Amino acid sequence: MPSKFRIIAAVEIGTSQVKVLVGEITPDTLAIVGIGECQSHGVVKGAVLDLRAASNAVHTALEIAQKHARVAIDEIFLAQTGKHLEGFQNDAAINVSSSDNMVSQMDIDNVCRLALSKNVPEDRTIVHEIRRPFRLDGQTIPSPEYLVGRRLEASYWIVHGDTNTVSNSIHIVNGYNLKVKELIVSSLASGTMVTTPEDRQHGILVLDIGAGTTDYILYRHGHAHITGVVPVGGNHITNDLALGLRITEGQAEKIKIRFGNASITTRDKTEKVWLNGDLSIGDRQLPRHGIEQIISSRVWEIFEIIRKKLGPEFTPETVPAGVVLTGGTSKLAGITETAAKAFEVPARPGDFPPEIHDQLRDPAYATPLGILYTAARATQQQIGRHPKRTFFDILTGRR
Repeated sequence: MPSKFRIIAAVEIGTSQVKVLVGEITPDTLAIVGIGECQSHGVVKGAVLDLRAASNAVHTALEIAQKHARVAIDEIFLAQTGKHLEGFQNDAAINVSSSDNMVSQMDIDNVCRLALSKNVPEDRTIVHEIRRPFRLDGQTIPSPEYLVGRRLEASYWIVHGDTNTVSNSIHIVNGYNLKVKELIVSSLASGTMVTTPEDRQHGILVLDIGAGTTDYILYRHGHAHITGVVPVGGNHITNDLALGLRITEGQAEKIKIRFGNASITTRDKTEKVWLNGDLSIGDRQLPRHGIEQIISSRVWEIFEIIRKKLGPEFTPETVPAGVVLTGGTSKLAGITETAAKAFEVPARPGDFPPEIHDQLRDPAYATPLGILYTAARATQQQIGRHPKRTFFDILTGRR
């Protein structure tokens, strides 16, 4: 008999923070029972460069979360991000096999197998295969079984990563004597958390702007269509401020938080703000207009890079639900207004379902929350003996 509850953890190893959420799952409920967070070390732009330093940080966060939860973790769902992740589209088509042209499960299995037959180089590992809606005689169909048609098409967006980079992140968790059950593309997790099924059906773009990377995911017809990562985030804004204003990165981070704006709102170019505000040695005034100019230029560049990456797949007409921003850097003032201009569609900050506790209603938690809630739904269906749908079925919107 399957266990009536499971203890799972969502782990995100970010450039600036490691976050762990522990959930207790029963057939009917999900309770977040543990939270662990600590400053990240040895991670740059989503990739582990110092295994020992990164391990110490992740193990600290896991220990904090497990002590908070007061229960042993059964399994780990681990987020994946970083510039090493890439994706490509692979398509396949078959003629419906039956004489009456009714689509069978065998037809569906065959076209999916063909669409997944593409290999990746030996130094690459497939992280996730995102199936898009089927097409039957040119018409988009969520589930073609028992429908009548002649030509069935399947398409996958296949995400793959550097084998060593992926292995390093798994090795870190294994070093804490816990098993990684699934690797999750970060954009899928955060996108699921901050959008509704209606958003995804209409067409929406989600940007998860972290410290070292920006993850993006484009939805169409209720499914994930394209994902990607650009190696630029909030740390680059901080670095620009440090260089442009000739201050330390620590000072630049404080200036960004206190006075930063992704849109230029200061019209008086003579307006000044204090570096420290305590009149200590080294304290000095800085031009507020210049601060906003530096920040807005970098934010605009991030959005331009993403739009270029999306290419013809993105047009304002294909995303009537607009752009949703999440991740820690999405808290920057004026960033939604800049996104709206850059993508020529409405933009808004990501929001969480009302049941999320106030402590976690922070865009920086979008990825681990998305992992935890999706894993909970998949686990509940298994322990509750409902018709089985996998974690990825739920994560990507498959019926």
